[in-house]
Amino acid sequence: MLLCGTSLLAAQDPKAAIESRNNAYGAEIEQYFRDTLVTAYPQRAARAWNRSYRSIDALVKSVAPNRERYRRMLNPPALKATGPARREPFPRIVGLQAEWLTVPLGPLKAEGVLVIPPNAPGPVPLVIAQHGIGSFPERVFGMDDPQNLYHDYGHALAAAGFAVLAPMNLYSVEKRNRMERLARLADTTLPGIEFARMQALLDAALADKRIDGKRVGLWGISLGGMATMFWTPLEPRIRCAIVTAWFNHRRNKMVIPDKRYSCFLETTEEHAFFRGWLTEFTDSDTASLICPRPLLIQHGKKDGIAYWPQVMEEYEAAREHYRKLKIEDRIGIDMHEGGHEIRLESGLAFLKKWL
Repeated sequence: MLLCGTSLLAAQDPKAAIESRNNAYGAEIEQYFRDTLVTAYPQRAARAWNRSYRSIDALVKSVAPNRERYRRMLNPPALKATGPARREPFPRIVGLQAEWLTVPLGPLKAEGVLVIPPNAPGPVPLVIAQHGIGSFPERVFGMDDPQNLYHDYGHALAAAGFAVLAPMNLYSVEKRNRMERLARLADTTLPGIEFARMQALLDAALADKRIDGKRVGLWGISLGGMATMFWTPLEPRIRCAIVTAWFNHRRNKMVIPDKRYSCFLETTEEHAFFRGWLTEFTDSDTASLICPRPLLIQHGKKDGIAYWPQVMEEYEAAREHYRKLKIEDRIGIDMHEGGHEIRLESGLAFLKKWL
């Protein structure tokens, strides 16, 4: 006689039956989240966004509710300077007069490297150069970069006449995981805290009359690319942005394991998961919070963070916001044959054009 249903479970070894039941439930709930976060995303996003493309101002006004929900997702704390900024010589940056900039923020502080090109003829544009995971501000300027992924873009920016602000963020996976747990308990996020710190550094940098506060760009690589995508929609002083080695088909990247790319769900990088992210903010939708400001994506076909045809698919969806406003010249992609790295030529040309 064949056993079925509960009779089959009862006939199994109890421990095996319990594990089998738990595994089945785990598979069931994971499939539920796949369906919710990935399959059902387009329909949910269609309800969440009510964009108007009648004009640039109409678009900005129409996405204001989404921008506020985006801010609530990061939920940056209200950190204010509690004393004057300190600027100390920083000789680790070879060949430039670099300063270590510190802004006290009560129990916290914001820190980073500030470089202003020597002999500038007038106020110069500023580029916020944000390092990635496992890196630090000095690497922006070529220090301890054995694979030359950063291509010393700090020196290249300075040589091209840009001031450079390289904020220090928490860089190890283990420490970011630990701090993100605490941040969730406090109803904030680590990128939200680091956004508030960046704003304090930007306030201090723009107080320098040698910097033109109306010409500010942000160029981040890897986790710094995440910062660029998170921060640019919330900081209007950032006039253009370059996202290197981060822009992605966000739903697949976070949720769907695939041998063609690394999926965050299968890594130890717990810090990369934020409450509400995939309710309405896949990368192409987030781009509409940056629009109409110029945006450049840099991605290498050999970069294992993504399967490059999916990046192109997401980029085309992002480009639609600019196309509908007839400002397609303000968005571009440098899809190159390399890997997880800065691309100097396209990045500098973009910044020279827009700053």
